[in-house]
Amino acid sequence: MTDKTVALILGGGVGSRLYPLTKDRSKPAVPIAGKYRLIDIPISNCLNSDIKKMFVMTMFNSASLNKHIKNTYHFDNFSNGFVDIMAAEQTRESSDWFQGTADAVRQTYPRLRKIDYEHVLILSGDQLYKLDFQSLLKYHVEAEADVTVATIPVVAKDATGFGVMKVNDKGFIDSFVEKPSADQVEKWKSVLPEKYTKEGKHYLASMGIYVFSKEVMRKIFDDNPDANDFGKEIIPCAVNSKEYKVGSFPYDGYWADIGSISSFHEANLRLTGYLPEFHLYDNENKIYTHARMLAPSKFFGTSINHGLISDGCISHAKEISRCVIGIRSRIGQNTVLRDCIVMGNDYYQTLSDIKNLNTNELLGIGNDCFIQDAIIDKNARIGHKVSIKGGKELEDAETDTYCIRDGIIIIKKGAVIPDNSIIGVN
Repeated sequence: MTDKTVALILGGGVGSRLYPLTKDRSKPAVPIAGKYRLIDIPISNCLNSDIKKMFVMTMFNSASLNKHIKNTYHFDNFSNGFVDIMAAEQTRESSDWFQGTADAVRQTYPRLRKIDYEHVLILSGDQLYKLDFQSLLKYHVEAEADVTVATIPVVAKDATGFGVMKVNDKGFIDSFVEKPSADQVEKWKSVLPEKYTKEGKHYLASMGIYVFSKEVMRKIFDDNPDANDFGKEIIPCAVNSKEYKVGSFPYDGYWADIGSISSFHEANLRLTGYLPEFHLYDNENKIYTHARMLAPSKFFGTSINHGLISDGCISHAKEISRCVIGIRSRIGQNTVLRDCIVMGNDYYQTLSDIKNLNTNELLGIGNDCFIQDAIIDKNARIGHKVSIKGGKELEDAETDTYCIRDGIIIIKKGAVIPDNSIIGVN
């Protein structure tokens, strides 16, 4: 089945809820877990499931994403595999940008004519999970479904942010609603196993992962030419028409939708746990990314408590607690980092550069700093004796060098923070 499946990975829109991380990059290009990018997750899931025909649909700030894919995913000449970019483009049929997730697929559909496939797997480029797509495809085929939606049990609070469905005893979706309001969500409870209801999970939410049979997708698009979004229009149309069998594939593993700064921050920090739900240390289901050939990280007098440390770092810090430290990070003496994501640097400064540059020109974090509840984007320059401390009491704000979102302070990419600066909670 996998050799007859093509995966279409949606690159996402403007990504305003992840701003300023998406100021100069698309959502799937945002770094995660120190050394990866979000796009590596769906691509790795495909590769681990033996799906090797992939298109990534891009539109906004796609340069770094395109470069990452080009430099990372190569298949030999004896393979039919590929990871190809489908950028939004003007054609004789359409002069518009992608108007939504379904429109992105519709506009690029002609590119699939040269591909030998029977099933289309639709994936998001900004989620954190591991899923064997072979089991999803097997379910789709054995159930003789026309469309299959991957679903996950959630609590009422989360249900209002997703598409929610009711499933009959045969595993097919009878009704579907996109992001029900808080006063309506009670009507969308499903009968779920006790292991979920004990946790307050009474709702089945769409994971934004879909399987379409080839001819069914074409017919649904032809019948709904103005439908631009899968969750809001295509899936409800398929369910409500009663013409199609829409299956629900139950998934009970870890899944995180990286849709906001707070969810991004928490998903990263959870990876520093003793046995995190998202398992990186796996002999079989690896997460692939660009091989940078960096040296091992080295530390001088640093106390590390729950740290996820990437390659090529040099640390003189006093303490690193529950932090994700990205590639080539430089951290000065007596500095304390707590509950932080440090994305690292794109290059090293030479010893002669370091000797001749001023403090504010040095990549990384200086001496005697205290940083907590923060995200330090790439190539930031933080001087000595700087205090950066987030907190729930902080209101959202933005300056030229940093943003505050959900109580988390984000130092912008390439920002310069002078010596003795105080940002956030005093």
